[in-house]
Amino acid sequence: MYPTLDLFGLDIQLFGLFLGIAFLVAGWMVARRLQELGRPADLAYEMVFAALVGGIVGAKLWYLAENGGPLFSGTGLTFYGGLIGGALAVIAWTSYRGALDLKLADAVVPSLAAAYAIGRIGCQFAGDGDYGKDWDGPWAMSYPDGTVPIDTPVHPTPIYETLAMGAFAIVLWRLRDRFRPGVLSGIYLVGVGVERFLVEFLRRNEPIALGLTQAQWVSVGFMIAGALLLVWLRRDRVSAPATRTA
Repeated sequence: MYPTLDLFGLDIQLFGLFLGIAFLVAGWMVARRLQELGRPADLAYEMVFAALVGGIVGAKLWYLAENGGPLFSGTGLTFYGGLIGGALAVIAWTSYRGALDLKLADAVVPSLAAAYAIGRIGCQFAGDGDYGKDWDGPWAMSYPDGTVPIDTPVHPTPIYETLAMGAFAIVLWRLRDRFRPGVLSGIYLVGVGVERFLVEFLRRNEPIALGLTQAQWVSVGFMIAGALLLVWLRRDRVSAPATRTA
């Protein structure tokens, strides 16, 4: 793999490049959706900036809590730490702006899936250790020049995740006008949990309890949260007519 790109004598970190592209695409998607909803598109870029700061801080702190190491380095970022940190920062900012509601959450989730898919392209180029277990299958790959090098063929799990989350982003985008507010967010939470839960069986992370890795347990939490949100929305819809006619 190629962690860096030599462009006219300038070494560009490909992980950082694709991370930047992911945030740009996310901002464009959210801005377009906000315009469809009749809301200010500028809010999208405020949210992207908040997510960038919160996501990087959250990803780094999560990694340090798990593995230790230097605080200021270009490696050592985790998905769930970034997702939680970015989400908290966006929630705090949009709440401050008085814009936080379920419609806004639904406007964001397709972009989250798309950004994750693009970010995993950066992981694939960087060979940063997100690859899977040893495997001799037809599309197995090695990462001898990666940030975390390995010479034996393994599952290229970043590619799997790019394909899965890219397809999920398309599905979420096409469903954006199909449901009442909040449903799309619930679907996202369940979907992202299922995706990471399954791919962990091919990753190199060690189990921590009952044969499941830490990421899988966090995935279970996401799936439960999404399911509870969907159940609550369904019950709220059923009880609303009775409330109005009382």
